[in-house]
Amino acid sequence: MAKHSRKRRPLWAALTLLLLAVLAALFVRWGNTALQVTQFDPAFTGLPEGFDGCRIVVLGDLHTAFFGEDNTELLDAVRAEAPDYIFFVGDLLDCLHDIPPNYAAEVADGLSAIAPTYYVTGNHEWAIGDVPELKKALTEHGVTVLSNQFLELERNGGAVVLAGIDDPNGYADQKTPEQVAAEVYAAYGDPFWIFLAHRNNYFPDRYSLLGADLVVSGHGHGGLVRLPFTDGLVSTDRTLFPYYTAGLYEKNDSALFVTRGLGNSGATFRLFNRPEIAVLTLHCA
Repeated sequence: MAKHSRKRRPLWAALTLLLLAVLAALFVRWGNTALQVTQFDPAFTGLPEGFDGCRIVVLGDLHTAFFGEDNTELLDAVRAEAPDYIFFVGDLLDCLHDIPPNYAAEVADGLSAIAPTYYVTGNHEWAIGDVPELKKALTEHGVTVLSNQFLELERNGGAVVLAGIDDPNGYADQKTPEQVAAEVYAAYGDPFWIFLAHRNNYFPDRYSLLGADLVVSGHGHGGLVRLPFTDGLVSTDRTLFPYYTAGLYEKNDSALFVTRGLGNSGATFRLFNRPEIAVLTLHCA
């Protein structure tokens, strides 16, 4: 009986597969660590003329990540955009990662040295616990924490109202978004106002009904994987094809901006969805 010898796969085929695997791993790493600055130019009817051209850097979902030693790459990139304001929309920390000592304070020092910085909590801060201590540290290091509060911003003789709420993971008896909105109208009449709230998925059925001219959120991570003709492939809640995950949207006469965020929670990773430093330049319509 004749013996049949196995054909050996050529060495070049094995090397090609190895090379492709290495390149894929490097691409994924680059896509999760290489910062991307994205520019947006929304126009609004009713925006005070003093805020025409106002530059706002929107950051979110850092999840205890580092970009360069002590986040120098992140801070240098933000500084290069010369923002008038910085909005940080939650999940500075991550409940699934170790948190280095003084991490929040160092980020706060770096950002507040560039421009006035405003912060609202995300779901991860509340999952970690001791949020009052975190808010105290951020405040002591130059960041304004908006906990179901609002204030007035002034620029070139114009004024807008900035409001911010704690994440729904917060205290059960905290003010509702509707209560905060009612207080804004009671205090200022019918102002142009901006609303900072971590969760993007609350916009269509709730936040868009508050009357805010602009809602700014994070939480969606860009849909983790971004493919052509999709608004993200997987939500942070592990549902498929989520909406309102990145960029500008409009509903009920309210605009929403969602940042893709910077870091990852736990073992998740990004694909075709680099960490984002978003720059909003406001314009009068």
